[in-house]
Amino acid sequence: MRPLLLLLTLSLSTQAADWTIETLAGTGTQGFSGDGGPALKADLDNPFGIVRGPDGAHYYCEYTGQRIRKITPDGIISTIAGTGQVGFTGDGGPALAATFSKPHELRFDAQGNMFIVDMVNNAIRKIDMKTGILTTLAGTGKKGYTGDGGPAKDAQFNQPHSIQFGPEGDLYICDIGNHVIRKIDMKTGLISTFAGTGTAGPTPDGSPIAGTPLKGPRSLDFDPNGNLWLATREGNQVFKFDLKAGLIHHIAGTGKSGFTGHGGPAKDATLSGPKGITIDAAGNVWLADCESHSIRMIDAKTNTIELIAGTGKKGNGTTSDPLKCEMARPHGIYADKDGGIYIGDSESHKIRVLRRE
Repeated sequence: MRPLLLLLTLSLSTQAADWTIETLAGTGTQGFSGDGGPALKADLDNPFGIVRGPDGAHYYCEYTGQRIRKITPDGIISTIAGTGQVGFTGDGGPALAATFSKPHELRFDAQGNMFIVDMVNNAIRKIDMKTGILTTLAGTGKKGYTGDGGPAKDAQFNQPHSIQFGPEGDLYICDIGNHVIRKIDMKTGLISTFAGTGTAGPTPDGSPIAGTPLKGPRSLDFDPNGNLWLATREGNQVFKFDLKAGLIHHIAGTGKSGFTGHGGPAKDATLSGPKGITIDAAGNVWLADCESHSIRMIDAKTNTIELIAGTGKKGNGTTSDPLKCEMARPHGIYADKDGGIYIGDSESHKIRVLRRE
């Protein structure tokens, strides 16, 4: 083995050897079953975004199941929203009686309310967790790119995918079909375009946030310092938005699709349709690199990229060794305060979790 290749291999194995992977929910069979019982015995239907709620439970979206489900700390699963039918109904009533169309991601605000990206309905919906009542926060249900400067409820989106609350409490939205990130001022309810021009294009390193194109803004998160991080699906890159300086920094990905670069500089790596991004407490950046069926991490101290889980091949692994555990187009990823990295392993129909040994 050549010295450089040996060095990269040792770096990779040192990182990956620190972790084990286990299943939190799902039998591996696509379907809908198990409510009221152990999550490990339940059938799931394409789990996407996952997050811990203020009550300590984990909540996730079922993309083709058209539901939001909950896993309590003792491992019991239940449905909290959605009938399982496709639709855009239920505003003003109980979330359990509502219909969705391919929910992608969910987040909680500081008051404990849940917000859901209802992708095909081109809307952001809200559940008051005290009453269980569902309303639509943003989007008319029609596809478009309108509404900036006005009420978010009157705006149009083009397949929104990811949302996250910024440090100031406003809601940021990856409006992927319009190649922009939009922002809802949660005090006024007004919407604006935060980044992107509306046309796909290159995002040069050091560019100003205002007026610079984006290419498929897919998933976003904020780090402990208040910087916004973005994974671009078509762009196959990762960017950091310095909100104080108003600048965009290129962090990872050459822009070409691939599965290379492990153990080396993140900028020189190739990514394969990253669909999820999350930042852990140490500032490390975790990616659900969907089309390589893997979980990859950008080390905050070294700016190198590491393969932590997955083989690069699609499958439904059962081993506890992350590098031998095949996954199937993971979409959701969440760095929890408990140190676990939770994964919506979509086409394996499982929720998995990486834990440091």
